[in-house]
Amino acid sequence: MKKILILNGPNLNLLGKREPTVYGNQSFEDYLETLKNTFSDTEIHYFQSNHEGALIDKIHEVGFTFDGIIINAGGLTHTSIALADALSAVTTPAVEVHISNIHARESFRHHSYLTSRCKGMICGLGLKGYELAVRYFND
Repeated sequence: MKKILILNGPNLNLLGKREPTVYGNQSFEDYLETLKNTFSDTEIHYFQSNHEGALIDKIHEVGFTFDGIIINAGGLTHTSIALADALSAVTTPAVEVHISNIHARESFRHHSYLTSRCKGMICGLGLKGYELAVRYFND
């Protein structure tokens, strides 16, 4: 059974409440149940933090034993060299996911420090991006 970590960064704990026109009305916890039911043959772990160091610690914790990391680092995507370095330091491959299309938003969101450390990036497809990332790791 594959083990995958979904790692969400700052403010993603507010999904379902925060800017529903951008991020939708569903909480991530509700979506996670759907995802786990869809992929019952995959062990999906979930961690969210508003703190950069906690995200780095979680990458270090699973980065040599899990089959994949799905990371949506929120605003840290555009600022955190430390998160990029953490992804480089481990052997577990990662896929970057963004609910909104970061390239259609403010110019400061167009650059990601994580993309070059990831197998790929999925953006602009809403929560469906997480499902596509899980499918990638299960192929």
